[in-house]
Order: sequence, then structure tokens, then C-alpha cells
Amino acid sequence: MSDFSASCPTPIARHDRVTLAHGGGGRLMHELLSRVFFAAFESPLSDRDHDAAVFALGRGPSRVAFTTDSFVVRPLFFPGGDIGTLAVNGTVNDLAMAGARPRFLSAGFIIEEGLEMATLERIVGSMQEAAAAAGVAIVTGDTKVVERGRGDGVYVNTAGVGTVEHDLRIAPASVRAGDAVVVSGDLGRHGMAVMAVREGLGFESPIESDCAPLAEPVLALLEAGLEVHCLRDLTRGGLASALNEIAKASGSGITIEEPALKVDAGVRAACEMLGLDPLYAANEGRFTLFLPESQAGRAVDVLSRFEVTSGAAVAGRVVSSDPGRVVVVGLLGAARLLPMQSGEQLPRIC
Repeated sequence: MSDFSASCPTPIARHDRVTLAHGGGGRLMHELLSRVFFAAFESPLSDRDHDAAVFALGRGPSRVAFTTDSFVVRPLFFPGGDIGTLAVNGTVNDLAMAGARPRFLSAGFIIEEGLEMATLERIVGSMQEAAAAAGVAIVTGDTKVVERGRGDGVYVNTAGVGTVEHDLRIAPASVRAGDAVVVSGDLGRHGMAVMAVREGLGFESPIESDCAPLAEPVLALLEAGLEVHCLRDLTRGGLASALNEIAKASGSGITIEEPALKVDAGVRAACEMLGLDPLYAANEGRFTLFLPESQAGRAVDVLSRFEVTSGAAVAGRVVSSDPGRVVVVGLLGAARLLPMQSGEQLPRIC
């Protein structure tokens, strides 16, 4: 969905009013986006169902993708990454989900008074390493300082620009009945890595975030000539929210085979301890792909070449029945509705 979702808390609707609380994602977030942000900022260049705007510059055929995001994760450091790697990879991945080659980023820092210089240097160093690994350059930025107790250490805002080198329209509106649904790997690791640290959960093997750039495998899919209809990274609200957004935007139904979904044993144990569903838990290095069913096997073969997507599998299909709804079929064939949650299970994890 629109980038506005990344920086706004979860709204709680009370009759004709919308008040705000910490969190993000879910049905009430869509209400906030429609009533406030889309109503004010609607533009022919924007796509409310996508994480980046794609448009032409000038009169030539070339197109660019443009995105922005904000990161307010707590704690700042977690197994597998920190707020700096999260900021770079999250922005790179939003561009990749638009089918763009990421090129340039900006970085804005809102720094709380009293933050240790060593902490800031570590975060900035992580950002540079992540940018180099993703093949992008951080070319401009800004800093602001807020009073002690008002910033959780540091918040990071980014914007990203990428180039679109194909003629496909990669968006939820391109999804159609008969498409296969491919999921690029196991689910829920970022959300559980952050929550395990925050809640002091001790595991024999620490859960590591899946935070990673996704542009390389996505560009490989496009270079292979596959007819990619839609891409969506599985961040806030996890796989369940992403599928619900796409089903609603495309007017199609989606059926998912639960045995095809992979969840690490440690992630599953953490979810059970906290009473959470891994299908709604956030990821920062996973995405779902929609393309013609006849090309799904080739897509999985391409993705299997890259470590970050080595666990890719066909997980379901798009159907003409149950428009706008997501159904999960279990191991024994029992089907259940996978709804959009009104809020989000895990606040402040990205």
C-alpha cells in the first residue's frame, strides 16, 4: 500500500472521529489513509495501492520509481540488523517491488538529545554498508535534534529513486485469476527477532531478522523475461496483510496452501509464547510474487539462485471466486478465512 502507511500510527476509529495510537497496518490504517492523506494528496502520478510512484520524466519512454519511508524501530539494534540496515533495505525493497533498479537514497535523521555519538556512528556505518551491498548511493540528507525523552534515540527517514527498465505494469491492478502466488522464503523472522529482544525472550539459537535487499532477485526475474504482474514486500502486517491488500485492490480472491508456507521453528515457538500468528508477523527480506501459473516454476528456479530467496515456493493461486478475500487451506483440506486485522500485532518494529 501507499508509503504513507509506513510512517503513520494505527488509527482507532470512534464514530466519525479517527484518533491515533502507536502501531501500524491493518483495516483502520486504510481508513486513515483514505480519509486524510489520499484526500489531500491525490495525484495522477501516485498509486495508492503501491509502495512507490512510477512515472516518466519528460517526454521520453524511460520511467523512474520514487518512494519514501520512515523508521522508528525499538530497540535500535536487534539480531540480524539495526535501524540503519532496516532503513536502507526497506527503501531499496520498496523500489524493487515497483520493478525498479534502485539507484539513489536520501537519509534524514531525527536525533534525540543525549544519543551517544558511538551509537549514531554505528547506525550510519550500517547504512553505508547496506547501501554498498544493495548497489545504491546515499547522496543527500538532513539532521534535526529533538529534546531528551522525545525521540527513542533516533528516527530515520529515507527517500529512494530507481529506474524502471521494462514495459510491465507491476501493480495489484495487474493481478488476475489464474495467477500463481509465490512466497520468497520463510515468514515472521524480523517481527520475532525484534520482539524477542524487546520482551527478553531467551532462545538457545537467537532469532535473526531476515532484513536484506531484494532488488537483485527481482531484477533477475525481469531479466528472465517473466511476466511479473505484482510484487509486494511482506513488512508490517506480514503475508496476511499483503495478500488482503492485493485481493482488495485487484478484486480477486486468493487461495493459499498453508503447508507451502515456511516458518522457522524458533519463530513458531516465539509466536506461540506471545500468542501471535506468524502470517501477520513482519518481514524485512521477503516478498510475494504474482505471475501466470505457467511461469511459476521458472520463477522459483530463478529465485533459488539467490541466498535471500532460496526458500521460494509456489504457495497459492488467484481465483475468480470470493473477490477481495484470502482463504488459507490447511494440511487436512480445511479452509479458513485470513482477514485483514483491524490493527497490528507488533507495534514499532520498523
